[in-house]
Amino acid sequence: MTKPIAKPKSNKFSSGPCAKRPGWNADFLNKTDLLGRSHRSKEALKLINEVNALSLKFLDVPKDYKIAIIAASDTGAFECAMWNMLGERPIDVIYFEAFGAEWYKAITEQLRLTDVRKFSADFGKIPDLAAVNFDNDVVFTLNGTTSGVCINDLDFIPNDRKGLTFCDATSAAFSMPIDFSKLDITTYSWQKSLGGEAQHGVLILSPRAVEHIEKYTPTWPLPKIYQLKKKGAFQANVFEGSVINTPSMSCILDAQDVLNWIEQNGGIKAMYERVNNNFSAISHFLKTSQNFENLCVDEKYQSRTSVCFTISQIWFKELAQDQQRIFIDKVAAILQAEKVAFDIKGYNSAPPSFRVWCGLTVESEDIKNLCNWFEYAYEAARAN
Repeated sequence: MTKPIAKPKSNKFSSGPCAKRPGWNADFLNKTDLLGRSHRSKEALKLINEVNALSLKFLDVPKDYKIAIIAASDTGAFECAMWNMLGERPIDVIYFEAFGAEWYKAITEQLRLTDVRKFSADFGKIPDLAAVNFDNDVVFTLNGTTSGVCINDLDFIPNDRKGLTFCDATSAAFSMPIDFSKLDITTYSWQKSLGGEAQHGVLILSPRAVEHIEKYTPTWPLPKIYQLKKKGAFQANVFEGSVINTPSMSCILDAQDVLNWIEQNGGIKAMYERVNNNFSAISHFLKTSQNFENLCVDEKYQSRTSVCFTISQIWFKELAQDQQRIFIDKVAAILQAEKVAFDIKGYNSAPPSFRVWCGLTVESEDIKNLCNWFEYAYEAARAN
């Protein structure tokens, strides 16, 4: 196959941290005097609350929900939620990718809760959502970054549920509409869909979740950086910009930068359209290619941001998994050597596969050019 001429303008397709917004530069850091200031100063609090308010606006979160910045990215935010709020009711855990499996492990091995049911599925598949009991607390991942599987609507969650819904939405927030009336606890990080900097998570709580925190005290100790209660009372100030631990003001300024970019480029609906265009480009490639196929066969549940795919050829499927990984490595190495794409191998615990981020900070023309290079790299790897 002839080597393609056009290359992606941006070769960053990592699924986390994800590509910076188009046209990004660090000039905004030179226009502020907040670096080196206390995060509890009036000016810093104003910035934090502006970022949080703009986030709630774009996500279309109900006005009576609360938002806070939490340490340690989405993982920290979700751990904070589980350690503060689980334990009063039985728990149903839905998982179909690596991080959901980690939440189940944390619940059963770290919190050592026993009244727990799991609803799991292999990579590329979705479990039976109809069997979940919403009288229980329900823990789930919305978009499986490691598996390319997404629960693309929340209709399976009843409005009259008795339990709380814990949703890890990190690779879905800002990339697809989310009905927050179905969610009580939602987490994400800036470094996914927004292409922001890592190590800061975001926690959004419904009034039901706040009420639960006020009334319920877990039996286990909590580290200071995750304590949502102080002296038995809900720490409301944490949800008013007073971050528990010291945040990076440069990361918060970077989050403000990408949120402003969204506002200047058509708002959140325009971002959803960007994601859909990116997904359409790679989906067309996977449907028409003789060499590649989506890891998730059911189109209804295919992720539009973290697209996971593998080799479709029979010869590849007949190889042992370690040999499959060697071939995947060859293809990825060719793309990296040509400076076409970096960080596109599948997650370590996923089947041998590729993973291409198609979120709102990626250009669809870059996706189309990348797809041409995938075909070339496949043929080149086969020839060697």
